[in-house]
Amino acid sequence: MARNRRPSRGDVRTAFELLDSFGGAPNLSGPTVDPAAAAEERDRRINRPAAPPRGPAEPGRGWAPVDAATRMPVYQVTTSEIGGLFPLLAANGVPAIGARMGYDALSGGAFYCHPIEWLLRGLATNPNMVIFGEPGRGKSSTVVAFCLRMMLFGIKTLISGDVKGEYTPLLRALGITPIALGRGSSARLNALDLGPLAARWSTWPVERQREELAGVLGRWTKLLAALAETQGYSPTVTDELVLATVLRRLVGVSDGYTRLRPVTIPDVARVLADPDDDLWADARFASRRDFLDHTRLITDALSNLVSGPLAGLFDEPTNFELDWDAPIQSMDLSLLRSRGDQAIAVALTCLGSWSSMITDLQDDGDIRIVVRDEVWRQMRLGLRAVHAVDSDLRLSRAERKIQLLVMHKPSDLLSVGAAGSQEVAIAKDLLALCSTRILLGQSTRVADELASELALTEREQDVAGGWAMERQGRALWKIENSPGYKVQTVLSSTEMRIFDTNAQLRAAAPAALGSSTG
Repeated sequence: MARNRRPSRGDVRTAFELLDSFGGAPNLSGPTVDPAAAAEERDRRINRPAAPPRGPAEPGRGWAPVDAATRMPVYQVTTSEIGGLFPLLAANGVPAIGARMGYDALSGGAFYCHPIEWLLRGLATNPNMVIFGEPGRGKSSTVVAFCLRMMLFGIKTLISGDVKGEYTPLLRALGITPIALGRGSSARLNALDLGPLAARWSTWPVERQREELAGVLGRWTKLLAALAETQGYSPTVTDELVLATVLRRLVGVSDGYTRLRPVTIPDVARVLADPDDDLWADARFASRRDFLDHTRLITDALSNLVSGPLAGLFDEPTNFELDWDAPIQSMDLSLLRSRGDQAIAVALTCLGSWSSMITDLQDDGDIRIVVRDEVWRQMRLGLRAVHAVDSDLRLSRAERKIQLLVMHKPSDLLSVGAAGSQEVAIAKDLLALCSTRILLGQSTRVADELASELALTEREQDVAGGWAMERQGRALWKIENSPGYKVQTVLSSTEMRIFDTNAQLRAAAPAALGSSTG
């Protein structure tokens, strides 16, 4: 048959004949170069951008045997246009350092995340991060993967309140036991714990003692005022002065900075309810009765707190020690869910203040990631709780911390107070304090909110509400006002097993199916 006919000798062309059809057969020994002609050609081409069609006719200068320009079209465009025509050839805009999160869907290259490096290289103005995502879109696995991979760079993590217990499997996989607070747990955390302050107190000069103590007492005063606000009472400036005076007396530094005593919230409430003459005089009240009348509301607020949501949790001495050399530590609050949202919010407030104080006093110089899961719960407690989060974000660079806020949607920030209130105004501004925004899959309505709050372009909005919804772990990564990156987070098989937030549902499914069919 014709298709099986072997070609005759006349149908076969040599390699030279084939190449000749593309512009002429090459001289395999290289071009013959006349030195004088080459020098004349160089002089003639000074300051001329164009090269000969086959390259410079000199050895080692890129001479080609085929004149490609005669066989295919040649275009001249700007670098911005060529990046759009050939996206796989476009360079990645982030440095290849830090946690390798996955790949950039546009360039096909690996995507790395290191907020500190981004800050130092001018890509960001702060190291803080915020992540939004509907449940089931890979929010927790993205956070845990980031923390795990940053451990390779010596960066430690503190989970300041694991509301749902989602980070506990990672700790156990690393051989670390998380601290569980709540029903059935014996762990107790004193919200006014001295931590490293007591251990290092005697080694510091008086000036350092005064400086560190002033910072700790200021943080404690704000914490107690915020806790009183959760009970419906807004403390006054005089109340805060009284609290500061009581704390100084209780901690035992009014006698010349010689020793420190442990303090608990019940201790503060007891002294307020039964002040001695020196206390009300130091606080500049006219009489003991005047002191009691003025401080009655804040005393009742703190007393109700330790007999209500905080009972047995933050009102006793701390009975555990954290291993600060461990790569990650976590406070598991999943056992507190039976006590209601207010108990969880109060716990997050106490943990936020405690963890900030403890990490501030660490002299190791390490950078730490502080994960604040469902931080909007804490901010619902009042203006002072919002101010506390705002302050932590603003001080992140000075305190060498990467604050990572985890939320579902932007409207979470609008729920911290009444419409138009100061709480809402400050909460909305928190997004400006997070240079890195990670937007996982969102419904159309929420994607519209994100576009409005973060000034997303139409294409970026389509990524969050469309492309990111098609697969778990997809997200739009925004660094300041730079164009967003379409990033697919990639997990190893081991990580997928550790980060499986649906493990309990899978374990319960066979039993449920068995009971329904029985």
